[in-house]
Amino acid sequence: MSLFITHKDTNFGRVTTFGVGDKVKVVLKVKEGAKERSQAFEGIVIAAKGSHGNRTFTVRKIGVHNVGIERIFQLGSPFLESVSVVKKGTAGVRRAKLYYTKK
Repeated sequence: MSLFITHKDTNFGRVTTFGVGDKVKVVLKVKEGAKERSQAFEGIVIAAKGSHGNRTFTVRKIGVHNVGIERIFQLGSPFLESVSVVKKGTAGVRRAKLYYTKK
């Protein structure tokens, strides 16, 4: 299993490569009744699993009152608008799962 993930944006054809340990910004489409809006989630990629169309990755951020929030995203989801790398951080990462960052 690779530490790096490649996301191809179907709307614009952009390709984003990111890995475990990188800080990413994920933009999702959210439907609320008849309205549709975009919602951003920014955090550190702590896990990646699966292969090809079944690939998922977990992003963790620290929310209000120092509460950790984790969210799992499916790479082939139609609700996934874009994934952009805010900061590369894979230089010192040697593990596929960074669950030790929770403590």
